[in-house]
Amino acid sequence: MNRRQFFTATAGAAAASLATPAILSAQSATIVDLAIATPDLSTLVTAVQAAGLVDTLAGPGNFTVFAPTNRAFEHLPHGVLDGLLHDIPALTNVLTYHVSGAYYPASAIVGQRGRIPTVQGGYIRANGQGHGVVLNHAATVTTADVMASNGVVHIIDAVLLPS
Repeated sequence: MNRRQFFTATAGAAAASLATPAILSAQSATIVDLAIATPDLSTLVTAVQAAGLVDTLAGPGNFTVFAPTNRAFEHLPHGVLDGLLHDIPALTNVLTYHVSGAYYPASAIVGQRGRIPTVQGGYIRANGQGHGVVLNHAATVTTADVMASNGVVHIIDAVLLPS
């Protein structure tokens, strides 16, 4: 299966198995607005601000962001987050690995396997077969399709680290 086939929209019934709370959906809000309004993404917001990526993620685009929760950041080994916050190039590398410059709603991932290109230059391996969506065999999408004016956010339970 090639990349184009992987990202062809699949049946919406499969995507419905991933929770999408209405409180987070706001078509007029940017990805940054949504993250700021979601208390469980405050660590991500702090990291995005430290890396100077606010304007980019609030700007025009059709981004897909895999947003780690505060708990996901807490599960990093001791000192890793603090180290990243003091090493802006490394922090930017990690954060941009969570962003694709293309639009991938859950319906394009659920029921499929493939790679999602990131703005960091690497790829996230996505497995949407079975129960939910797993990224890089490490993170699970816990909330899918949080729609923003400039893309879509999928909330995940682990921080993805590029190779």
